[in-house]
Amino acid sequence: MKDVNTQKGKTHLVLYNNYPYNPGGGVLKRLLWYYINAFFFKSSLFPFYGIKVFLLRLFGAKVGKMVEFKPCVNIKYPWNLTIGNEVWVGENVWLDSLVPISIGSNVCISQDARLYTGSHNYKKPSFDLITGSITIEDGVWICAGALINKGVTLGSHSIVTAGSVIAKDTDPYGIYQGNPAVKIRERVIE
Repeated sequence: MKDVNTQKGKTHLVLYNNYPYNPGGGVLKRLLWYYINAFFFKSSLFPFYGIKVFLLRLFGAKVGKMVEFKPCVNIKYPWNLTIGNEVWVGENVWLDSLVPISIGSNVCISQDARLYTGSHNYKKPSFDLITGSITIEDGVWICAGALINKGVTLGSHSIVTAGSVIAKDTDPYGIYQGNPAVKIRERVIE
């Protein structure tokens, strides 16, 4: 192996260290969650919402009433989740909750949406982990296949259209589209 100290201007994954990041929960709790997530959430064999909500609460998530999780949802660490009332989470959604994700009430997260709280610092040869919380305010609709990046707040009742990529905060009642998503109009609820 070449000496990584003599190769400036290149990525060296051997130097990767996610310190000081700690996902919390402890090793046993994370291991147990891995299997529960695989069987009850990521699987299409278990469609029962009530048991899923119970398991999330058991693992430290704060979950309101009338929350529905469709099949094949992937949740990284439930102890980093806060979910309000009357929330729908569609098929194949990924809640990559390395750090807190806060979801308000009356939120719809449609199928194949991705919420990413982590990334990497591409300016460092060690490709360090960087994280940022996601806040989703009340009444937001994240449409199918949308991607929400770390550190953003989706303003109350805003919409992220199908396949769009959000990298910055959204205005309340704004409708956002594209990659990167831009505001295309105001949401009017009659």
